[in-house]
Amino acid sequence: MTTTENMDFQAETQKLLNIIIHSIYTNKEIFLRELISNASDALDKVRFEINRGTEVIEPESNLEIRISTDNENQKISVLDTGIGMSKDDIIANLGTIAQSGTEEFLKQVSEKDANPDNIIGRFGVGFYSVFMVAEEVNIVSQSAYPGTKPVTWTSDGMGGYQIAEIDEQQPRGTRIDISLHKDCQEYADKERLKSIVQRHSNFVSFPIYIDDEQVNTIPALWKESKFNLTQEQYNEFYKFLTYETNDPLETVHIAVDAPVQFNSLLFIPPHSTAQFETYINDYGLDLYVNRVLIQRKNQDLLPQYLGFVQGVVDTEDLPLNLSREAIQENTLIKKINTTITKQILSRLEQVAEKDPERYKTFWTEHSKVFKLGYTDFGNKEKFTELLRFNSSYNQSAEELTSLNEYTQRMKSGQKEIYFLSGPSRENILSNPHLEMFTSKGLEVLFLYEPIDEFILQSIGTYKDYSLTSVEHVDPDNLKDFVTKEGQKEELSQEEGQDFDNLLKKMKDILGDQVTEVRSSQRLNSSPACLVNPEDGMTSQMKKILHVMQKDTSIPKQILEINPNHSLTRNLIKTYKNNPEDDFITNTTNQLFETSLLQAGYLNDPQRLIQRNFNLLENASTWYTELNQL
Repeated sequence: MTTTENMDFQAETQKLLNIIIHSIYTNKEIFLRELISNASDALDKVRFEINRGTEVIEPESNLEIRISTDNENQKISVLDTGIGMSKDDIIANLGTIAQSGTEEFLKQVSEKDANPDNIIGRFGVGFYSVFMVAEEVNIVSQSAYPGTKPVTWTSDGMGGYQIAEIDEQQPRGTRIDISLHKDCQEYADKERLKSIVQRHSNFVSFPIYIDDEQVNTIPALWKESKFNLTQEQYNEFYKFLTYETNDPLETVHIAVDAPVQFNSLLFIPPHSTAQFETYINDYGLDLYVNRVLIQRKNQDLLPQYLGFVQGVVDTEDLPLNLSREAIQENTLIKKINTTITKQILSRLEQVAEKDPERYKTFWTEHSKVFKLGYTDFGNKEKFTELLRFNSSYNQSAEELTSLNEYTQRMKSGQKEIYFLSGPSRENILSNPHLEMFTSKGLEVLFLYEPIDEFILQSIGTYKDYSLTSVEHVDPDNLKDFVTKEGQKEELSQEEGQDFDNLLKKMKDILGDQVTEVRSSQRLNSSPACLVNPEDGMTSQMKKILHVMQKDTSIPKQILEINPNHSLTRNLIKTYKNNPEDDFITNTTNQLFETSLLQAGYLNDPQRLIQRNFNLLENASTWYTELNQL
């Protein structure tokens, strides 16, 4: 052995080591991930040299990573049969580090919200993480190139290191012997190391052995050609990845070379696996770099509205060296995000077209999250085609229709796609605003969730048809559509004058609770309804706004009265007989508060209930007298 040399770490390297050892890292187990990643790189390099015909020592050696444990002496060793290092290599790789990279590293670890356990892998300084657990590290490395001497490197990570060349040739590759700190002795346990490898390095392309047992037995399917894989293999991988027992609803296997190189294996679960609220902060894809896990649930790889998608992304283009700036990394991730989004939307389009029932399963399980895509203006057209709603055309609340299917059923001359909001199908079907459209055979989309209106307002138009709430439709615009039930008997001129006077009386009774009381052209079977003034906001949107602002006041609306309803005709007769009859006052208030109740604005129903009891009492008296009971 030649003389051992004592050398100091470069100043920036020492600063980095001080941070790693004493300051920031809580998830110490990542040291093994980083050592395995380096070993995998070394194996890739020697395989490349062998394949291109370069002369290397021991060309027939198995390409593998072996980890051995010594629980009694609290030591572990990590060995690879890769490219190895010469003395100059080891000084360059382990003694110095790029200045610009160190500055960026130090800047990021000092940021308030930084996640230190993820930062180290992003800067390619992973080897130094071994000093989080090591009291001393000894390396023996034999370069693969003939004529080079093996070298030893020893350090406690404090101030410097010792390095020496060995005269006797060693097995090709690198062996790292680690003496563990007293508080890190758990890492000398075989089962603990197995769990770390399976969590972080399970898909490394080279076999990893721990005490002669191979622990990475699941292949990285995303690196395989999709033409060589069966759906059964995808299903098994999905279950391994997610711990699910059911097969995925859809599998999307992506291999892209430009503008960025990456492989991805994505799954749409057959059912929702979390509450809506958890998707906001708990979604993302596992990010790998050359089969080594870098980050779980990376949210930058996937838009929030596709947060139900599970899977992995693996790229070799992601920078791990210190000189690459974060902005470049973000640009890369954004490109991956864009490609993945388009691929998933395209697959959903295919499913919707070829297997509507399967798509219905997707919509039932994941639409609550998927609907958040109305803000993705870059994919607006694809997103719009994938929307589904219940409608008046459907026979039950479970049936769905697309905007395209709606337009195929539109009546001649129809220029708008109509919608109406409510908490349920039963609620909407009883909404007085629907009556005019039902009587004319015009289809109406039913919106059950508050976000649905935001979606349609964001879309605005579909195939040149405006998306319009039925509340905003002027009845005069629908006169060309024939009413199914035929025309109602019109009021006589005298009755019409009495009706006008009745409306004025009703406005006097209600005062400033309403802006106007007027005759309705939109009602068919209901006696009255409330209509919003022309302010462009539906009643559902107003209610949402009131809730957000914690406003309990009742918005002033227009009360419309159906002139053809029998109750109205009776009120006209009563008014003609006695304009001051209490029946008119009680009925007016009852109609108004009932309309408020239907619209969801009646805060205190007690007066309505008591008035209803009184009316029932009077009605029962009239009934018994009429029938001489």
